[in-house]
Amino acid sequence: MEYFNKAKAVKLRSHLGKYLVADDDHHKLRQSKNGSTRNSIWLVELVKGKSHHVRLRNSNGRYLTATEAPFLLGVTGNKVVQGSLGDGWNGKLEWEPITEGLHVKLRSWCGKYLRGNGGTLPWRNSITHDDPYASTTHDWILWAVEPLEFPDKLLSSPETHFPSSLESEDELRGSEEPGSSLLQSTSSDTMFRSGMELFHRAKVVRLRSHHDKYLLADEDEESVTQDRNGSSRNAKWTVELIPEFDNLLRLKSCYGKYLTASNQPLLLGVTGRKVVQSVPRQLDSSVEWEPVRDGAQVKLKTRYGNFLRANGGLPPWRNSVTHDIPHRTATQDWILWDVDVLEIHVESPAPPPIPHSDSLDFDSYTPSAVSIKSTAFSRQESTDSNVGSPPKLEGRTIYYHVAEDNGDVDDENVQGYSLTFKGNGVEQLTRKFVEETGLEGVIVCTRSPLNGKLYPLRLQLPPNNVTMQVVLVLPSSKVARDFEEQGLL
Repeated sequence: MEYFNKAKAVKLRSHLGKYLVADDDHHKLRQSKNGSTRNSIWLVELVKGKSHHVRLRNSNGRYLTATEAPFLLGVTGNKVVQGSLGDGWNGKLEWEPITEGLHVKLRSWCGKYLRGNGGTLPWRNSITHDDPYASTTHDWILWAVEPLEFPDKLLSSPETHFPSSLESEDELRGSEEPGSSLLQSTSSDTMFRSGMELFHRAKVVRLRSHHDKYLLADEDEESVTQDRNGSSRNAKWTVELIPEFDNLLRLKSCYGKYLTASNQPLLLGVTGRKVVQSVPRQLDSSVEWEPVRDGAQVKLKTRYGNFLRANGGLPPWRNSVTHDIPHRTATQDWILWDVDVLEIHVESPAPPPIPHSDSLDFDSYTPSAVSIKSTAFSRQESTDSNVGSPPKLEGRTIYYHVAEDNGDVDDENVQGYSLTFKGNGVEQLTRKFVEETGLEGVIVCTRSPLNGKLYPLRLQLPPNNVTMQVVLVLPSSKVARDFEEQGLL
């Protein structure tokens, strides 16, 4: 409750780096990267007689409300909507904040928790209240609370453009251009202009922090630090563009290792996680950075919304490098970097394809994951055979779509979403999809080449080097009921 006792209004940011916003239809809620509109402001009302409960009211005058309606029939998770005191919602408008570290969990009237969903559509960007049963989705109920000092003034400001449809992360990244910044919250990223132009032809760069120190790859081949000596080879980072994305890059140190956003805290109980050098077994989102232009400088954002940060102050903070979201004005400039281009590409041929995994393994790579599997990056992953070349991709790439109620799939000819899977068992693959999408009880299907109908996968999968395309069927759908009637399940 300490986050809400003194705050007149707050913004709530999910584990995915997105804000809880109220749509203008006065009913729906969702998550968005754009936290600079009044739709993301929630006024705090303390509940009389209940010292540990609050109501959260949006700019439409309606309240965050936990309903009994399922988000999808037959699937865990109930809808959270905008309700009002006059609709007979009673205690369903009340939430109990429970502090967990630097975040809070908001418990509803029935003991479930406000959850910001990830994964694929229709889950992506949706809001439910639920009990997370899988360790991979535990962080989905954690929220960062950003208090606001002048909510009345902010709510009376003109509205900026706010997309009304449910966007994917890539759509948000490319389309959200704020007009004027309404909120002065220190963690709001009000400049969504791409910084890729600073790296477009760059082959080797140096990154200089706000403290006039350079980003260095330490000689232990694991740590990353800051130093004033920019002439060292350790200050040089090779730029790798990623063919699949036009707004992401990788940075490789002089030791052939990638700048990596790890899930290890720099200090236990303190915000900020280590940035290290590593060669992951597969090139994933932990080594990908999105340059975001801020004037003449750049911010380097992880796929989970944190920023590369050069720390100052006293040891052990001094000269350390973490990824974090700065919440204080005094540390805002710590995520700004000057880019010195040392070498450029004379020609610009298309980069060779690099194996890429879109699998969001929250246990291993999510910066704020609760379970930390490794306390150090193994040197065995950086043998001479690995230096200078990407590691061999293990497993197969599986492309998938989520079917409609009747089994139809929009744009099935398009590759769709993908994950990397090592194994041949259908049951193991199904568990992987549940972790990836959050869809409990999902049925993994393939389409017959003879009649085009969907059939559940039941046999072993082909060898690991065979790329597959499958369709996910929800257990509550009509096509799943047809499977049961035909004895296919």
